[in-house]
Amino acid sequence: MLDAISRIEPDLNGQGLKIGIVMARFTESVCHGLRDACLAELAALGVAAADVTLATVPGALEVPLVLQTMAKSGRFDALVALGAVIRGETYHFELVSNESGAGVTRVGLDFDIPIANAILTTETDEQAEVRMLEKGRDAARVAVEMARLQAALSA
Repeated sequence: MLDAISRIEPDLNGQGLKIGIVMARFTESVCHGLRDACLAELAALGVAAADVTLATVPGALEVPLVLQTMAKSGRFDALVALGAVIRGETYHFELVSNESGAGVTRVGLDFDIPIANAILTTETDEQAEVRMLEKGRDAARVAVEMARLQAALSA
């Protein structure tokens, strides 16, 4: 049965793709780690530096608005959201985590554009620091793979 199924294999060739990145500046050291890992992986996948646009915003709640603006422009094949929300002692963590995540998802669905959500939500700074490099690399791979998948499905 599997032999008869039309399959679309994962494609991590980033050549020619235009990628938009929105990075929150809150928890700056973690966000810089996410950014650097993401940019390095995009380059390794063949995405040209000239085809990457990076915008920064104050915090995770501002990320969806800029993603929306980028999506509306039609200039990008995929987008990446980078940031870190680290639990404090108030309800603010839940609010920021939930609302930023919902906003990122809504933009992707409303504008039919892949968005790799690499806004970390952790209990501690240490957890964020441990996860930032792998999550940054993952975001690059997700953006490229999903851009290629969307293109294949639209062809």
